[in-house]
Amino acid sequence: MDRTTQLIARPAECTVVYDPAAPPGSPHVRAPGGDARTTGRSALRRRAVEVLERNWTGTSTVPSLGLYPHQWSWDSAFIAIGLRHVSPRRAQTELETLLAAQWGDGRVPHIVFNPSVPLDAYFPSPDFWRSSTAGRAAGAPRTVQTSGIVQPPVHALAAWLVHRADPELSRARGFLARVYPRLAAWHRYLLHRRDLGGGGLVSVVHPWEQGMDNAPAWDAPLARVTPAPARSFRRADLDHGAAEDRPTDLDYGRYVRLAADYRDGGYADGGGEFAVEDPSFNALLIASEHALARIAHELGAQATARHARAERLTAALVDRLWDPERGLFLCRDVRGGTLVGERGVSGLVPLILPGLAREVVSAVVRTLRGPHFGLGTTTRLVPSYDLLGEAFDPHRYWRGPAWFNTGWLIERGLRLHGRPAEADALREAVLDTALTSDFAEYVDPYTGEGCGTTGFGWTAALTLDLLHQDSTTTTSTAFKGGDRG
Repeated sequence: MDRTTQLIARPAECTVVYDPAAPPGSPHVRAPGGDARTTGRSALRRRAVEVLERNWTGTSTVPSLGLYPHQWSWDSAFIAIGLRHVSPRRAQTELETLLAAQWGDGRVPHIVFNPSVPLDAYFPSPDFWRSSTAGRAAGAPRTVQTSGIVQPPVHALAAWLVHRADPELSRARGFLARVYPRLAAWHRYLLHRRDLGGGGLVSVVHPWEQGMDNAPAWDAPLARVTPAPARSFRRADLDHGAAEDRPTDLDYGRYVRLAADYRDGGYADGGGEFAVEDPSFNALLIASEHALARIAHELGAQATARHARAERLTAALVDRLWDPERGLFLCRDVRGGTLVGERGVSGLVPLILPGLAREVVSAVVRTLRGPHFGLGTTTRLVPSYDLLGEAFDPHRYWRGPAWFNTGWLIERGLRLHGRPAEADALREAVLDTALTSDFAEYVDPYTGEGCGTTGFGWTAALTLDLLHQDSTTTTSTAFKGGDRG
């Protein structure tokens, strides 16, 4: 039996889906079966597992073999969510490897570098970040090289889902008991060190931290940043992707300047030119606070305070970032003191939260289906940016293409809030496009044409997760990059 077959052979009975609002003892969702498309779905599952097997390094999974040859933070969280269906132990290892590189101040770095990869294979490389020296005051590890910035905190959610995939294995290995203190420290860092706007929400200090690196919402805040000279860096991403699909040299120069200034300041928070409260980043923190409460309860600790914190953060998110006229959440430029008027997929991701008011949910769904995103009318997948926006480009990184992780999050949110028809349609579109695009990094939202690299880790992993959701029974029990620095 080959390795892929062994992974696929995991019993399906362990499959569950997390609902942050469901009380203990709620029914779990089982893997679907008996569908007329079972044969095709089995082939899709096998191909997804093969992608993850190819991208496995022995301790973690790279997003892609060529373009992203190291471990990325939120990629590993999404990858673990899919891996739990075929190898819960490896899903645990994925998260444990990432958390082993955590800094003393609690931050989880957005890249953990593989020392066997040549320095010129990716930029910025370890010699740019200088984590063990520049990050010494912040407690950067000495035994592994990392970046100094962070990415969205999906990790507690991933850890909870991984535990639920095989609770007996998790308890036998002490998985939650080992990761809980690290996850709690990670959340403390964000909540205490990154509330740069003073309103209770977390700020990102670099576009790479939010994960949607080249989104038009960053254009205005970035305009204050003097770009690094083009001769001071070499863009390795252009070795793997078309220049017209990637960030411009001007934008990249600003990314490099921000990162270099943060490094040269010892990775201390609060003094940079860029600070933005982002709805997606904060929504994922809230979802992970709910998950961390579940983990605490599992370990016999009090969870009330964490649920209360999640509720306070949800209220702050609505108070500071909700725009009722546009019908979605917006980014807040902390340095400029204003909301950024660009409509992006980040403003739809809070749909995953159970605490949103009904009128907010209804407005977000109307926006999702309306002319600015066109889901179910002009598009089958969720574009990353406003179809009617001046900066829209169906192929340029985060300026229009559809991404599979945001599609997964919105599918979960639709299902959580009782929109099964829309969720089913989006689920089918994601699965169909994953197959036809060869698990692309991102795709044209109109045609599904693959862009970026293929064999992408989270595309394969979230395909596996969606294959395990029975679209007829999950309404009440559902949950709820290239330029990556």
